[in-house]
Amino acid sequence: MNYRTIGFSLILFVAIFLGGCSNGTGQLNEKEHTVAVKNYRAYCAGCHGFNLEKFEKKDWMYGDNLQSVINSITYGQEEMGMPSFEVTFTADEIRNLAVYVKEGLPENKDDLQPALSGNNKVETEVQDFVVDTVVSGLNVPWGMAFLPTGDLLISERSGQLLRFTNNELQEISGLPDIMVKGQGGLLDLKLHPNYEENGWLYFSYSGYGANSKKEGCTNIMRARLNGNQLVDQQEIFNGTPDSDRGQHWGAKLEFDREGYLFFGIGDRGNRDQNPQSLSNHAGKIHRIFDDGSIPPDNPFTNTPGAVASIYSYGHRNPQGTCMNPETGEIFESEHGPMGGDELNLIRPGANYGWPVISYGINYNGTTFTNITEKEGMEQPLTYWVPSIAPCGMTFVKGDRYPNWKNNILIGSLRFQYLERVVLDGYAVTHHEKLLEGIGRVRNVEVSPDGYIYVAIENPGKILKLIPVN
Repeated sequence: MNYRTIGFSLILFVAIFLGGCSNGTGQLNEKEHTVAVKNYRAYCAGCHGFNLEKFEKKDWMYGDNLQSVINSITYGQEEMGMPSFEVTFTADEIRNLAVYVKEGLPENKDDLQPALSGNNKVETEVQDFVVDTVVSGLNVPWGMAFLPTGDLLISERSGQLLRFTNNELQEISGLPDIMVKGQGGLLDLKLHPNYEENGWLYFSYSGYGANSKKEGCTNIMRARLNGNQLVDQQEIFNGTPDSDRGQHWGAKLEFDREGYLFFGIGDRGNRDQNPQSLSNHAGKIHRIFDDGSIPPDNPFTNTPGAVASIYSYGHRNPQGTCMNPETGEIFESEHGPMGGDELNLIRPGANYGWPVISYGINYNGTTFTNITEKEGMEQPLTYWVPSIAPCGMTFVKGDRYPNWKNNILIGSLRFQYLERVVLDGYAVTHHEKLLEGIGRVRNVEVSPDGYIYVAIENPGKILKLIPVN
């Protein structure tokens, strides 16, 4: 499931609380209000969540009058990933949803704050912990990287690279030009496995297209830190083709134990042309050497017309990439449309089926495929209906959380919790929801000293889970 950040957010600026309107119904009567809430939950909440933290700024809407919102809901904003709902709702339902949009934000912004546990012990099925707020004052923290000094690097999607040191945030200069559009901006961070020897920091971002400032692509750069300045910048990957859509950038980074760099790129909003074609980067998992060169044993290096960095294809929007510390295998989570989020084991040369097979439907409620399986296409290890909007994931490593060891933790943007997934080999045997109501979980990482850190957004915070016996 992929949530549409600014594009869809600009339109459906909606309260999901039943008491979200200032008088409970705004300009709507009770029946109209009930239907508007129902439609929002069914068609909008998957992209925007239930607690409004993405929608504080009323000037994000397209136009100030009711008719402009009606037009946007009716016809969509394709360039920003907003679908048309003309065939989904009646004219009256669109009008009522537009009223709900205009009247929905509660006056008390404190209602938008996520639920934090403070220093209270959180009791779960097999591992208790307390939550420590390590960093606050952020917006959309996308990536985290832990320096050997103990400092924490944080990427803000708005295009800032921050260092958290001595309980303060410092900005790092030297970033490339970043296209902050829709779901794009400064994305993931990853240190080279031999960082202490070579100093390479890797980051993914949405860069401007070669032919137009209105187009963008997913790029990867590496650089070194000299104090709070990036030096020795090298762009090692350029994810053409360019697209004018601000969605499905992908871009979670992971090194495997052999030193290959894996990352995904989403279909860039063009599902019919990109994911099943080997001639472009979009809708794929890629594998490159640490300098951007291509491993000669990549599965399509000898396929005429194929992009040589492709490792697997048929993906919608990969938003989690991590290595199993026991086996060295790469696992990936990705957003489906409405329903059909997936957890996959990535195999070389495999086709994961998007959009030929899927467990999801279009955002407007229509179908695009009638099949969920096909010979020659991989099945997910597990999938989610309704969508949880998975974002960021990691295997639990080390011994600090012994009852979670080698479990997968996945953030949910939509339902605002951390999900624990238990594996027996390649079979998913159990799910547990942790920290329900914590806020939109953008990322989760395990630090070098074995603690779990969770990034939530709007208001952005970095949380640390401290185990309790």
